[in-house]
Amino acid sequence: MNSSNLLQLRLGNQQIAGTGLKTVKDIVGWMGAIQAQDHNMAKWAVGARLPGSTDRMIEEAIDKGDIIRTHLLRPTWHLVSADDIYWMLELTAPQIKTSMRSINKQLGLTDAIFTEGNEIIEKTLAGSRHLTREELTGELKNAKIATDSSQISHLIVQAELDGLICSGPGRGKKRTYALLRERVPRTESISRNEALIKLARRYFTSHGPATLYDFAWWSGLSLADARSAVRSLGSDFVSEKMDSQTYWFSKIGQKSGSEGSLYLLPAFDELIISYKDRSAFLSSEDHMKAISNNGMFRPVILVNGKVAGVWKRTVKKNRVIIEPQFFGSPGEDTMKLLESAAVRYGAFLGQQVEI
Repeated sequence: MNSSNLLQLRLGNQQIAGTGLKTVKDIVGWMGAIQAQDHNMAKWAVGARLPGSTDRMIEEAIDKGDIIRTHLLRPTWHLVSADDIYWMLELTAPQIKTSMRSINKQLGLTDAIFTEGNEIIEKTLAGSRHLTREELTGELKNAKIATDSSQISHLIVQAELDGLICSGPGRGKKRTYALLRERVPRTESISRNEALIKLARRYFTSHGPATLYDFAWWSGLSLADARSAVRSLGSDFVSEKMDSQTYWFSKIGQKSGSEGSLYLLPAFDELIISYKDRSAFLSSEDHMKAISNNGMFRPVILVNGKVAGVWKRTVKKNRVIIEPQFFGSPGEDTMKLLESAAVRYGAFLGQQVEI
């Protein structure tokens, strides 16, 4: 395997170069989870993998509870299929809680406070009552549970990690919270070892070829857990060496992208963020242009599997303006591909597009 094979296989396996999947839930389930702290960009992360989809379709899938936005894997928001929410939370929530223990202590948040906060949140949201963050904050403050925004944030995240709450339907431009058990019927638990293997198989199928260290980074698992899971992948998976690294991927249903491609990918896209080593598609001299020191992943222009620039959008009343910033001088063919990619994004938003 060489770097070109690696990049094209990732484009195919991540469904960016084309997909046979039909629904929003199918895409999110295939990916395992999609990072989602930027809500609008997370919707495009799904849309970029599902031709013909629209921003409204993604919103409807969230509103119906087909996909859930919550904290799991690494301590940030992700979109996850309703079919996977329980086993994935049970596997990854403990490690996130451990990572947050020190800052919770600094904030004066004790186990007793979390327990009391959960009781109030549960009582407040019971009966399919869906509240915005501001409304939930008001309920907690009325009960004198917490006072500042950092404490409130950690109380809400803890309730998510405890499997108590998750994203509810949107209300105008605001998101709401709901009780998880009222949004998604409880499924039968699986053992931790089964969950480890299941997560590894999902990752290397959708994100492969990838290394053990990539998987540990993406999942937030310890290296020992990640290594154990990789050892148990099974005969459906193969490994190949490149530059002293071992890359794992599924040999079943393997897909590949093609040369002559350009994609407008959102901020924090899985193709960029889900690998610890990004050198195959992002050069060291351009790294800071795409990823800031404080971990902000900008929307990128991907040409033949490599990051060739960044872009930003401005949404007006009846159009969306795309502003590309290439790292080098784009040729005529590249600009034509950019126009096509921009039109697709405009169609996703239901807007005319202007470059």
